[in-house]
Amino acid sequence: MKHLLPATALSLLLAGPSFAETVLTVANWLPPSHPLVSEVIVPMTEEIAEATAGEVVANILPAPLGAPGAHFDFAVNGVADITFAVQGYSPGRFKTTNVAEIPFLGDSAEVTSVAYWRTWDAMLKDAGEYDQVKVLAVFTHGPGEIFLKDTDPTSINLMEGQKIRVGGGIVHEIATKLGAVPVEGPSSKAYELLSQGVADGILFPYESVSFFGLIPQLDIGVSVPGGLYNTSFYIVMNKAKYDSLTPEQQAAIDSVTGEHLARMAGQMWDRADAAGLEAMEGKIAVTPATEEQLAAWKESLQPIIDAKLAQVSETGVDGPAAYEMMLSEIAKLSAE
Repeated sequence: MKHLLPATALSLLLAGPSFAETVLTVANWLPPSHPLVSEVIVPMTEEIAEATAGEVVANILPAPLGAPGAHFDFAVNGVADITFAVQGYSPGRFKTTNVAEIPFLGDSAEVTSVAYWRTWDAMLKDAGEYDQVKVLAVFTHGPGEIFLKDTDPTSINLMEGQKIRVGGGIVHEIATKLGAVPVEGPSSKAYELLSQGVADGILFPYESVSFFGLIPQLDIGVSVPGGLYNTSFYIVMNKAKYDSLTPEQQAAIDSVTGEHLARMAGQMWDRADAAGLEAMEGKIAVTPATEEQLAAWKESLQPIIDAKLAQVSETGVDGPAAYEMMLSEIAKLSAE
């Protein structure tokens, strides 16, 4: 009996090279259910395929290739074609992220992310930190807020002596400056640290408090206008793989990444934060910071802001000027 090829396979064979496609591998270290995957990375792959008329497809790998901090080098070295992570997972490597992570920037991740992309594209990329890759997007999550167990949310010394779980970097410095005792640990260990009393509270966006199941472990939330901090993310592509594409394919990918992708990521975080805040109703009492608290915190944290901008300037980029552009873009976008 003769073996017949399926019709689709036969048609591809007959069609020849015109049906050839380039397959990009996308590394992932988060659960598929995390909104950064389901609402940003997955749609990004779909938009790349659509924009290139199926000539370039991006497949998300089913299992992690390694720790999140290794993902930038995975893209540099071609272990994967597209990767994403938090710049802060590679301590000391990225100084320009300071512009997007310092306190009191903005209340919307969409606004902050788009402003960040524009500032990066106009100024920050000149530092050369990403020269080894093709940058598809930089963006931030929603503003970081304060969450604690039973305490007076209006106290001007709210953080004094509190053991606060932090993830390192600028958040560690902010917690320390406000009188807290930082307890370092990954997000995945936050529940354990809080439930066992190792930590009294956490600095997190609303989304993360809900996603990591921390609501039963906390009593109060204090929302800080502009956020007490932000966390910067990147999505990058192996440079050789990008350069191997046709100019038309490159232009198609550019059309669905950059500011477009940064905006999509910011919108995702805003939706996730809104859902996280809604999940806290009746369980965590969230109140805005008082004017006295905010004035005291701004005064205390100004030296950190100045130091972080000075670090940006060490890269050859004018840190204060980049900060002013970031603030200007945030104001412009907020007024739209």
